[in-house]
Amino acid sequence: MMQNTRAGRRATKRAIRPRRSPAVPLLALTWAGAVAVLWMWWNNTPRVALGTNDWLLGAGRLTGLLGGYTIALVIAQMARIPALERRVGSDRVARWHAMSGRYAICLVVAHVVLTIWAYSLQANTAIIGETVTVVTTFPDMIKATIGTVLLIIIGLVSAGAVRRRMKYETWYYLHLLTYLAVFLTFWHQLATGAEFIGNQTARTVWYVMYGTVTVLLVWYRLLVPVRLNLKHQMRVEATVEEAPGIVSVLITGRKLHRLGAQAGQFFRWRFLAPGMRFSSNPYSLSAAPRPGLLRITVKAVGGHSSALASLKPGTRVWAEGPYGAMTAARRRGGKVLLLAGGAGITPLRALFETMPADRGDLTLLYRAKKTEDLALWDELRAIADDRGARLMYAVNGPDGSRPEITPDGLKKRVPDLNQHDVYLCGPPGMAEEMYSVLREAGVPSSRIHHESFEM
Repeated sequence: MMQNTRAGRRATKRAIRPRRSPAVPLLALTWAGAVAVLWMWWNNTPRVALGTNDWLLGAGRLTGLLGGYTIALVIAQMARIPALERRVGSDRVARWHAMSGRYAICLVVAHVVLTIWAYSLQANTAIIGETVTVVTTFPDMIKATIGTVLLIIIGLVSAGAVRRRMKYETWYYLHLLTYLAVFLTFWHQLATGAEFIGNQTARTVWYVMYGTVTVLLVWYRLLVPVRLNLKHQMRVEATVEEAPGIVSVLITGRKLHRLGAQAGQFFRWRFLAPGMRFSSNPYSLSAAPRPGLLRITVKAVGGHSSALASLKPGTRVWAEGPYGAMTAARRRGGKVLLLAGGAGITPLRALFETMPADRGDLTLLYRAKKTEDLALWDELRAIADDRGARLMYAVNGPDGSRPEITPDGLKKRVPDLNQHDVYLCGPPGMAEEMYSVLREAGVPSSRIHHESFEM
Protein backbone atom coordinates (compact mmCIF):
# COMPACT_ATOMS: atom_id res chain seq x y z
CA MET A 1 0.00 0.00 0.00
CA MET A 2 1.17 3.55 -0.72
CA GLN A 3 1.53 5.17 2.68
CA ASN A 4 -0.32 8.35 3.66
CA THR A 5 1.92 11.13 5.06
CA ARG A 6 1.04 14.14 7.21
CA ALA A 7 3.86 16.04 5.53
CA GLY A 8 2.17 15.52 2.19
CA ARG A 9 -1.13 16.87 3.52
CA ARG A 10 0.62 19.90 5.01
CA ALA A 11 2.24 20.60 1.62
CA THR A 12 -1.16 20.33 -0.05
CA LYS A 13 -2.68 22.74 2.48
CA ARG A 14 0.08 25.27 1.87
CA ALA A 15 -0.58 25.06 -1.86
CA ILE A 16 -4.26 25.91 -1.52
CA ARG A 17 -5.11 29.47 -2.46
CA PRO A 18 -8.54 30.97 -3.04
CA ARG A 19 -9.08 30.88 -6.79
CA ARG A 20 -11.64 32.62 -8.93
CA SER A 21 -12.66 30.70 -11.99
CA PRO A 22 -11.55 32.49 -15.16
CA ALA A 23 -14.60 31.11 -16.98
CA VAL A 24 -16.62 34.35 -16.85
CA PRO A 25 -13.76 36.60 -18.08
CA LEU A 26 -12.96 34.10 -20.83
CA LEU A 27 -16.56 33.95 -21.98
CA ALA A 28 -16.68 37.74 -21.96
CA LEU A 29 -13.49 37.84 -24.05
CA THR A 30 -14.96 35.29 -26.46
CA TRP A 31 -18.11 37.37 -26.98
CA ALA A 32 -15.99 40.50 -27.37
CA GLY A 33 -14.17 38.76 -30.21
CA ALA A 34 -17.49 37.90 -31.85
CA VAL A 35 -18.55 41.55 -31.56
CA ALA A 36 -15.27 42.60 -33.20
CA VAL A 37 -16.02 40.23 -36.09
CA LEU A 38 -19.46 41.79 -36.45
CA TRP A 39 -17.83 45.20 -36.55
CA MET A 40 -15.47 44.03 -39.31
CA TRP A 41 -18.48 42.97 -41.36
CA TRP A 42 -20.42 46.18 -40.66
CA ASN A 43 -17.42 48.40 -41.35
CA ASN A 44 -17.01 46.77 -44.76
CA THR A 45 -20.71 47.01 -45.60
CA PRO A 46 -21.31 50.53 -46.97
CA ARG A 47 -25.07 50.02 -47.14
CA VAL A 48 -27.66 47.38 -46.35
CA ALA A 49 -29.49 46.79 -49.60
CA LEU A 50 -33.09 45.63 -49.71
CA GLY A 51 -32.77 43.04 -52.48
CA THR A 52 -32.95 39.33 -51.69
CA ASN A 53 -29.62 38.71 -53.38
CA ASP A 54 -27.88 41.39 -51.30
CA TRP A 55 -29.39 40.10 -48.08
CA LEU A 56 -28.26 36.56 -48.85
CA LEU A 57 -24.76 37.70 -49.80
CA GLY A 58 -24.44 39.82 -46.65
CA ALA A 59 -25.62 36.93 -44.47
CA GLY A 60 -23.19 34.61 -46.26
CA ARG A 61 -20.28 36.96 -45.57
CA LEU A 62 -21.28 37.34 -41.90
CA THR A 63 -21.69 33.62 -41.25
CA GLY A 64 -18.37 33.00 -42.99
CA LEU A 65 -16.56 35.46 -40.73
CA LEU A 66 -18.20 34.10 -37.60
CA GLY A 67 -17.46 30.55 -38.76
CA GLY A 68 -13.78 31.39 -39.25
CA TYR A 69 -13.61 32.99 -35.80
CA THR A 70 -15.34 30.04 -34.14
CA ILE A 71 -12.98 27.58 -35.82
CA ALA A 72 -10.06 29.43 -34.24
CA LEU A 73 -11.76 29.01 -30.85
CA VAL A 74 -12.21 25.28 -31.52
CA ILE A 75 -8.47 24.90 -32.14
CA ALA A 76 -7.58 26.91 -29.03
CA GLN A 77 -9.82 24.65 -26.95
CA MET A 78 -7.99 21.59 -28.34
CA ALA A 79 -4.62 22.94 -27.22
CA ARG A 80 -4.91 21.68 -23.61
CA ILE A 81 -3.73 24.98 -22.17
CA PRO A 82 -2.87 24.28 -18.49
CA ALA A 83 -4.51 27.45 -17.18
CA LEU A 84 -7.81 26.31 -18.69
CA GLU A 85 -7.47 22.61 -17.92
CA ARG A 86 -6.57 23.12 -14.26
CA ARG A 87 -8.66 26.15 -13.30
CA VAL A 88 -11.70 26.09 -15.55
CA GLY A 89 -11.76 22.28 -15.60
CA SER A 90 -11.09 19.80 -18.36
CA ASP A 91 -14.75 18.81 -18.52
CA ARG A 92 -15.94 22.38 -19.05
CA VAL A 93 -13.27 23.02 -21.69
CA ALA A 94 -14.33 19.78 -23.43
CA ARG A 95 -17.95 20.96 -23.43
CA TRP A 96 -16.90 24.35 -24.79
CA HIS A 97 -14.98 22.59 -27.53
CA ALA A 98 -17.93 20.38 -28.48
CA MET A 99 -20.35 23.32 -28.48
CA SER A 100 -17.97 25.55 -30.46
CA GLY A 101 -17.49 22.75 -32.98
CA ARG A 102 -21.23 22.45 -33.55
CA TYR A 103 -21.57 26.21 -33.97
CA ALA A 104 -18.61 26.32 -36.36
CA ILE A 105 -20.01 23.61 -38.61
CA CYS A 106 -23.47 25.22 -38.66
CA LEU A 107 -21.99 28.62 -39.51
CA VAL A 108 -19.77 27.19 -42.25
CA VAL A 109 -22.66 25.28 -43.82
CA ALA A 110 -24.85 28.39 -43.64
CA HIS A 111 -22.06 30.43 -45.24
CA VAL A 112 -21.77 27.98 -48.15
CA VAL A 113 -25.52 27.72 -48.75
CA LEU A 114 -26.24 31.45 -48.46
CA THR A 115 -23.29 32.54 -50.58
CA ILE A 116 -23.91 30.10 -53.44
CA TRP A 117 -27.61 30.90 -53.35
CA ALA A 118 -26.80 34.61 -53.68
CA TYR A 119 -24.37 34.01 -56.56
CA SER A 120 -26.95 31.81 -58.26
CA LEU A 121 -29.58 34.57 -58.12
CA GLN A 122 -27.07 37.15 -59.26
CA ALA A 123 -25.98 35.09 -62.29
CA ASN A 124 -29.45 33.65 -62.90
CA THR A 125 -28.06 30.11 -62.95
CA ALA A 126 -28.98 26.84 -61.27
CA ILE A 127 -27.63 26.12 -57.80
CA ILE A 128 -25.66 23.04 -58.87
CA GLY A 129 -24.09 24.79 -61.84
CA GLU A 130 -23.14 27.79 -59.71
CA THR A 131 -21.63 25.49 -57.10
CA VAL A 132 -19.40 23.87 -59.72
CA THR A 133 -18.37 27.30 -61.02
CA VAL A 134 -17.49 28.60 -57.54
CA VAL A 135 -15.53 25.49 -56.57
CA THR A 136 -13.54 25.26 -59.80
CA THR A 137 -12.85 28.94 -60.55
CA PHE A 138 -12.57 30.83 -57.24
CA PRO A 139 -9.11 31.00 -55.54
CA ASP A 140 -8.37 28.20 -53.06
CA MET A 141 -11.94 26.90 -53.28
CA ILE A 142 -11.01 23.29 -54.06
CA LYS A 143 -8.97 23.15 -50.84
CA ALA A 144 -11.77 24.90 -48.94
CA THR A 145 -14.32 22.40 -50.27
CA ILE A 146 -12.23 19.44 -49.11
CA GLY A 147 -11.76 21.10 -45.71
CA THR A 148 -15.48 21.79 -45.37
CA VAL A 149 -16.37 18.19 -46.20
CA LEU A 150 -13.86 17.01 -43.58
CA LEU A 151 -15.39 19.33 -40.97
CA ILE A 152 -18.86 17.94 -41.67
CA ILE A 153 -17.61 14.34 -41.42
CA ILE A 154 -15.87 15.11 -38.13
CA GLY A 155 -19.05 16.72 -36.83
CA LEU A 156 -21.11 13.68 -37.77
CA VAL A 157 -18.78 11.15 -36.09
CA SER A 158 -18.65 13.34 -32.99
CA ALA A 159 -22.44 13.33 -32.57
CA GLY A 160 -23.38 11.44 -29.43
CA ALA A 161 -25.33 8.63 -31.10
CA VAL A 162 -22.48 7.91 -33.55
CA ARG A 163 -19.66 8.54 -31.10
CA ARG A 164 -20.98 5.94 -28.61
CA ARG A 165 -20.89 3.26 -31.30
CA MET A 166 -17.27 3.89 -32.29
CA LYS A 167 -14.04 2.76 -30.70
CA TYR A 168 -12.40 5.62 -28.85
CA GLU A 169 -9.22 5.24 -30.90
CA THR A 170 -11.13 5.44 -34.21
CA TRP A 171 -12.97 8.55 -33.13
CA TYR A 172 -9.77 10.14 -31.77
CA TYR A 173 -7.79 9.78 -34.98
CA LEU A 174 -10.69 10.93 -37.15
CA HIS A 175 -10.99 13.93 -34.86
CA LEU A 176 -7.36 14.83 -35.54
CA LEU A 177 -8.36 15.54 -39.16
CA THR A 178 -9.75 18.80 -37.79
CA TYR A 179 -6.26 20.27 -38.10
CA LEU A 180 -6.08 19.41 -41.79
CA ALA A 181 -9.60 20.75 -42.38
CA VAL A 182 -8.74 24.08 -40.74
CA PHE A 183 -5.54 24.41 -42.73
CA LEU A 184 -7.38 23.79 -46.00
CA THR A 185 -10.17 26.26 -45.30
CA PHE A 186 -7.98 29.06 -43.91
CA TRP A 187 -6.52 30.28 -47.20
CA HIS A 188 -9.90 30.66 -48.87
CA GLN A 189 -10.93 33.10 -46.15
CA LEU A 190 -8.16 35.53 -47.04
CA ALA A 191 -8.28 34.96 -50.80
CA THR A 192 -11.99 35.63 -51.33
CA GLY A 193 -13.26 37.28 -48.13
CA ALA A 194 -14.46 40.81 -48.90
CA GLU A 195 -13.28 41.96 -45.46
CA PHE A 196 -9.68 40.94 -46.23
CA ILE A 197 -9.18 41.89 -49.88
CA GLY A 198 -7.31 45.18 -49.87
CA ASN A 199 -7.51 45.50 -46.05
CA GLN A 200 -4.09 44.74 -44.62
CA THR A 201 -5.19 45.44 -41.03
CA ALA A 202 -7.95 42.82 -41.19
CA ARG A 203 -5.58 40.30 -42.80
CA THR A 204 -3.00 40.93 -40.07
CA VAL A 205 -5.60 40.44 -37.33
CA TRP A 206 -6.69 37.12 -38.89
CA TYR A 207 -3.08 35.96 -39.28
CA VAL A 208 -2.32 36.87 -35.65
CA MET A 209 -5.44 35.09 -34.37
CA TYR A 210 -4.76 31.86 -36.26
CA GLY A 211 -1.02 32.12 -35.64
CA THR A 212 -1.57 32.44 -31.89
CA VAL A 213 -3.80 29.37 -31.63
CA THR A 214 -1.34 27.42 -33.81
CA VAL A 215 1.54 28.32 -31.50
CA LEU A 216 -0.51 27.32 -28.44
CA LEU A 217 -1.41 24.03 -30.10
CA VAL A 218 2.15 23.15 -31.12
CA TRP A 219 3.55 24.22 -27.76
CA TYR A 220 1.12 22.41 -25.45
CA ARG A 221 0.21 19.39 -27.59
CA LEU A 222 3.69 18.65 -28.95
CA LEU A 223 6.66 20.44 -27.41
CA VAL A 224 5.61 20.38 -23.75
CA PRO A 225 4.79 16.63 -23.78
CA VAL A 226 8.09 15.86 -25.54
CA ARG A 227 10.00 17.83 -22.91
CA LEU A 228 8.06 16.21 -20.06
CA ASN A 229 8.70 12.66 -21.22
CA LEU A 230 12.35 13.19 -22.06
CA LYS A 231 12.87 14.71 -18.64
CA HIS A 232 10.99 12.19 -16.49
CA GLN A 233 11.57 8.90 -18.38
CA MET A 234 8.51 7.10 -17.06
CA ARG A 235 8.18 3.32 -17.06
CA VAL A 236 5.80 0.70 -15.66
CA GLU A 237 7.09 -0.72 -12.39
CA ALA A 238 4.31 -3.21 -11.70
CA THR A 239 0.60 -3.96 -12.07
CA VAL A 240 -1.61 -4.98 -9.14
CA GLU A 241 -5.11 -6.48 -9.30
CA GLU A 242 -7.20 -4.53 -6.79
CA ALA A 243 -10.59 -6.16 -7.43
CA PRO A 244 -12.19 -8.22 -10.21
CA GLY A 245 -11.61 -6.28 -13.41
CA ILE A 246 -9.77 -3.44 -11.63
CA VAL A 247 -6.00 -3.06 -11.89
CA SER A 248 -3.49 -0.55 -10.56
CA VAL A 249 -0.45 0.43 -12.61
CA LEU A 250 2.60 1.70 -10.72
CA ILE A 251 4.71 4.10 -12.78
CA THR A 252 8.23 5.15 -11.91
CA GLY A 253 10.35 7.96 -13.30
CA ARG A 254 12.84 10.68 -12.54
CA LYS A 255 11.83 13.56 -10.23
CA LEU A 256 8.13 12.98 -10.70
CA HIS A 257 7.33 15.45 -7.93
CA ARG A 258 8.36 18.21 -10.33
CA LEU A 259 5.42 17.37 -12.57
CA GLY A 260 3.29 19.51 -10.26
CA ALA A 261 0.55 16.88 -10.14
CA GLN A 262 -2.06 17.02 -7.39
CA ALA A 263 -4.50 14.50 -5.98
CA GLY A 264 -7.69 14.58 -8.03
CA GLN A 265 -5.93 15.24 -11.33
CA PHE A 266 -5.36 12.97 -14.30
CA PHE A 267 -2.88 12.39 -17.12
CA ARG A 268 -3.41 11.15 -20.64
CA TRP A 269 -1.41 7.93 -20.80
CA ARG A 270 0.14 6.12 -23.74
CA PHE A 271 1.85 2.80 -22.99
CA LEU A 272 4.49 1.86 -25.54
CA ALA A 273 3.53 -1.80 -25.65
CA PRO A 274 2.31 -3.88 -28.61
CA GLY A 275 -1.25 -2.94 -29.50
CA MET A 276 -1.27 0.10 -27.19
CA ARG A 277 1.22 2.51 -28.76
CA PHE A 278 -1.37 4.46 -30.71
CA SER A 279 -3.93 4.84 -27.91
CA SER A 280 -3.87 7.73 -25.45
CA ASN A 281 -6.44 7.56 -22.65
CA PRO A 282 -7.16 9.72 -19.59
CA TYR A 283 -6.78 8.02 -16.20
CA SER A 284 -6.79 9.70 -12.79
CA LEU A 285 -4.10 9.31 -10.16
CA SER A 286 -5.37 6.95 -7.47
CA ALA A 287 -2.79 7.93 -4.86
CA ALA A 288 -0.91 11.06 -3.93
CA PRO A 289 2.07 11.63 -6.25
CA ARG A 290 5.43 10.58 -4.83
CA PRO A 291 8.88 11.84 -5.93
CA GLY A 292 9.55 8.63 -7.86
CA LEU A 293 6.16 6.98 -8.17
CA LEU A 294 2.71 7.59 -9.65
CA ARG A 295 -0.25 5.23 -9.57
CA ILE A 296 -3.40 4.89 -11.64
CA THR A 297 -6.22 2.45 -10.95
CA VAL A 298 -8.44 1.48 -13.88
CA LYS A 299 -11.57 -0.60 -14.37
CA ALA A 300 -11.61 -2.79 -17.48
CA VAL A 301 -14.41 -1.41 -19.66
CA GLY A 302 -12.78 -1.52 -23.11
CA GLY A 303 -9.84 -2.82 -25.09
CA HIS A 304 -7.28 -0.32 -23.79
CA SER A 305 -8.27 -0.49 -20.12
CA SER A 306 -8.49 -4.29 -20.24
CA ALA A 307 -4.97 -4.53 -21.70
CA LEU A 308 -3.40 -2.67 -18.77
CA ALA A 309 -3.33 -5.83 -16.66
CA SER A 310 -0.89 -7.41 -19.15
CA LEU A 311 1.66 -4.58 -19.06
CA LYS A 312 5.15 -5.79 -18.28
CA PRO A 313 7.56 -4.06 -15.89
CA GLY A 314 9.88 -1.75 -17.78
CA THR A 315 7.31 -0.77 -20.43
CA ARG A 316 7.92 2.83 -21.50
CA VAL A 317 5.15 5.29 -20.68
CA TRP A 318 4.29 8.50 -22.54
CA ALA A 319 2.20 10.91 -20.47
CA GLU A 320 0.58 14.30 -20.97
CA GLY A 321 -0.59 16.41 -18.06
CA PRO A 322 -1.42 16.88 -15.31
CA TYR A 323 -4.95 18.02 -16.13
CA GLY A 324 -8.14 18.57 -14.19
CA ALA A 325 -9.43 21.01 -11.59
CA MET A 326 -11.04 18.64 -9.07
CA THR A 327 -8.35 19.30 -6.47
CA ALA A 328 -8.27 20.45 -2.87
CA ALA A 329 -7.93 24.02 -4.16
CA ARG A 330 -11.63 24.00 -5.06
CA ARG A 331 -12.69 23.60 -1.45
CA ARG A 332 -14.50 26.57 0.08
CA GLY A 333 -14.91 25.42 3.70
CA GLY A 334 -13.45 23.06 6.28
CA LYS A 335 -15.67 19.99 6.03
CA VAL A 336 -15.55 17.68 3.03
CA LEU A 337 -17.63 14.77 1.73
CA LEU A 338 -16.15 12.57 -1.00
CA LEU A 339 -18.90 10.73 -2.87
CA ALA A 340 -17.58 7.94 -5.14
CA GLY A 341 -19.30 5.50 -7.45
CA GLY A 342 -17.58 2.51 -9.05
CA ALA A 343 -14.30 3.40 -10.74
CA GLY A 344 -14.84 7.02 -9.63
CA ILE A 345 -13.08 6.04 -6.42
CA THR A 346 -9.67 6.55 -8.05
CA PRO A 347 -9.29 10.36 -7.83
CA LEU A 348 -11.27 10.47 -4.57
CA ARG A 349 -8.97 7.90 -2.96
CA ALA A 350 -6.06 10.28 -3.65
CA LEU A 351 -8.04 13.20 -2.22
CA PHE A 352 -9.02 11.11 0.84
CA GLU A 353 -5.33 10.67 1.49
CA THR A 354 -4.26 14.29 1.08
CA MET A 355 -7.27 16.58 1.63
CA PRO A 356 -6.41 18.90 4.55
CA ALA A 357 -9.09 18.38 7.22
CA ASP A 358 -9.40 18.17 10.98
CA ARG A 359 -10.31 14.84 12.55
CA GLY A 360 -13.98 14.13 11.96
CA ASP A 361 -14.32 16.71 9.15
CA LEU A 362 -13.60 14.33 6.26
CA THR A 363 -16.05 11.68 5.06
CA LEU A 364 -15.97 9.26 2.12
CA LEU A 365 -19.09 7.44 0.91
CA TYR A 366 -18.38 4.68 -1.61
CA ARG A 367 -21.18 3.34 -3.83
CA ALA A 368 -20.65 -0.04 -5.54
CA LYS A 369 -22.68 -2.96 -6.86
CA LYS A 370 -21.12 -5.59 -4.59
CA THR A 371 -18.80 -5.67 -1.61
CA GLU A 372 -16.18 -7.35 -3.82
CA ASP A 373 -16.24 -4.28 -6.08
CA LEU A 374 -15.04 -1.95 -3.32
CA ALA A 375 -11.58 -1.46 -4.83
CA LEU A 376 -8.78 -0.13 -2.60
CA TRP A 377 -10.95 -0.73 0.47
CA ASP A 378 -8.08 -1.82 2.74
CA GLU A 379 -6.17 1.33 1.85
CA LEU A 380 -9.23 3.48 2.49
CA ARG A 381 -9.72 1.94 5.92
CA ALA A 382 -6.08 2.51 6.86
CA ILE A 383 -6.29 6.14 5.75
CA ALA A 384 -9.54 6.64 7.67
CA ASP A 385 -8.02 5.18 10.84
CA ASP A 386 -4.90 7.32 10.52
CA ARG A 387 -6.76 10.54 9.82
CA GLY A 388 -9.79 10.12 12.04
CA ALA A 389 -11.97 10.30 8.92
CA ARG A 390 -15.29 8.56 8.36
CA LEU A 391 -15.58 5.81 5.75
CA MET A 392 -18.94 4.42 4.61
CA TYR A 393 -20.20 2.32 1.74
CA ALA A 394 -23.49 1.52 0.02
CA VAL A 395 -23.77 -1.71 -1.98
CA ASN A 396 -26.63 -3.57 -3.63
CA GLY A 397 -28.58 -6.13 -1.64
CA PRO A 398 -28.31 -9.90 -2.23
CA ASP A 399 -31.21 -9.66 -4.65
CA GLY A 400 -29.49 -6.88 -6.61
CA SER A 401 -31.70 -4.11 -5.22
CA ARG A 402 -29.99 -0.71 -5.15
CA PRO A 403 -29.77 1.15 -1.85
CA GLU A 404 -31.65 4.40 -2.23
CA ILE A 405 -29.65 7.44 -1.20
CA THR A 406 -32.18 10.16 -0.41
CA PRO A 407 -31.63 13.75 0.75
CA ASP A 408 -32.90 12.89 4.24
CA GLY A 409 -30.89 9.69 4.38
CA LEU A 410 -27.73 11.47 3.30
CA LYS A 411 -28.26 14.19 5.92
CA LYS A 412 -28.58 11.49 8.60
CA ARG A 413 -25.30 9.92 7.46
CA VAL A 414 -23.53 13.28 7.20
CA PRO A 415 -24.77 15.83 9.76
CA ASP A 416 -24.59 19.50 8.69
CA LEU A 417 -24.25 18.30 5.10
CA ASN A 418 -25.00 21.76 3.74
CA GLN A 419 -21.75 22.99 5.33
CA HIS A 420 -19.66 20.44 3.44
CA ASP A 421 -17.83 20.70 0.16
CA VAL A 422 -18.77 17.62 -1.85
CA TYR A 423 -16.45 16.01 -4.40
CA LEU A 424 -18.49 13.77 -6.70
CA CYS A 425 -17.07 11.20 -9.09
CA GLY A 426 -18.80 8.24 -10.66
CA PRO A 427 -20.72 6.98 -13.70
CA PRO A 428 -22.78 9.68 -15.45
CA GLY A 429 -26.16 8.35 -14.25
CA MET A 430 -25.01 8.08 -10.65
CA ALA A 431 -23.37 11.52 -10.77
CA GLU A 432 -26.55 13.16 -12.09
CA GLU A 433 -28.68 11.42 -9.46
CA MET A 434 -26.36 12.37 -6.61
CA TYR A 435 -26.11 15.96 -7.78
CA SER A 436 -29.91 16.27 -7.59
CA VAL A 437 -29.92 14.62 -4.13
CA LEU A 438 -27.24 16.98 -2.86
CA ARG A 439 -29.03 20.07 -4.15
CA GLU A 440 -32.29 18.91 -2.57
CA ALA A 441 -30.42 18.29 0.68
CA GLY A 442 -29.36 21.94 0.71
CA VAL A 443 -25.78 21.76 -0.58
CA PRO A 444 -25.05 24.91 -2.67
CA SER A 445 -24.04 24.18 -6.26
CA SER A 446 -20.81 26.15 -5.67
CA ARG A 447 -19.80 23.48 -3.12
CA ILE A 448 -20.41 20.48 -5.40
CA HIS A 449 -17.24 19.69 -7.33
CA HIS A 450 -17.47 17.30 -10.26
CA GLU A 451 -15.77 16.73 -13.60
CA SER A 452 -17.52 14.80 -16.32
CA PHE A 453 -16.33 13.88 -19.83
CA GLU A 454 -19.66 12.80 -21.25
CA MET A 455 -20.38 15.14 -24.21
